[in-house]
Amino acid sequence: MTTPITLSALGAPLMALRIFADEFRHLPAPGVSISTIYPNLLELSFHDDLDGFETWCQALGISLGKVSHGVQGGGLTRVLKAETSYSGGRVRLIGYARIHTADEERSPAEVTP
Repeated sequence: MTTPITLSALGAPLMALRIFADEFRHLPAPGVSISTIYPNLLELSFHDDLDGFETWCQALGISLGKVSHGVQGGGLTRVLKAETSYSGGRVRLIGYARIHTADEERSPAEVTP
């Protein structure tokens, strides 16, 4: 039997979250995940909000060259990922957005000229 970790083991991501709540309170709110599996990691997720993902990348000084791109869900979901060090731990940003098929109608805001 393994000994469970204590809340103090999650100190780095909890501190980062506390700092973000103060310094970046004006930014779009992400989904937040902290896990005992990866106790040094704060994960911020953005669902159908790639603008929010990009805003957070800029706020954390993550260049676009450090963002990885992939697809999942049979090619219907775009996935962007970026990671950086912050407050003694790691912060991972993940952005998810639907990829429209040619047969789907898109709003004028989604169509790039």
